[in-house]
Amino acid sequence: QVQLIEAGGGPVQAGGSLRLSCAASGRTIYVVGWFRQAPGKDREFVGLRDWDGDDSRIKDSLQGRFTISRGRGNAKNTVYLQMNSLKPEDTAVYYCAASTSSYRYLYDYEGKEKYDYWGQGTQVTVSS
Repeated sequence: QVQLIEAGGGPVQAGGSLRLSCAASGRTIYVVGWFRQAPGKDREFVGLRDWDGDDSRIKDSLQGRFTISRGRGNAKNTVYLQMNSLKPEDTAVYYCAASTSSYRYLYDYEGKEKYDYWGQGTQVTVSS
């Protein structure tokens, strides 16, 4: 079992920033991913972080605004999604997810079907 606890969502004005956190615990994790789902749309990939290494990936269209990092020390089991220059189209429920399976390439984890465990989701609302 893996437990994922998300925090950090809320309302923000366009151009602002938010940092989401995902505290993970439990069995072996290979990758922690972030996804988002806007009303009436499919859940889409946002970014991911290699749990034991330093590699991360951000969806191409979000690069330059979103970054992923892992905490240090007491926060080493927390993955952060830093979102800057937010736009109204970033409004969605954001989910973190954990994959306990090993795939060859990091980009293999961009599919939501690769994840076994999901957080409860946190709402991000960007107003213009």
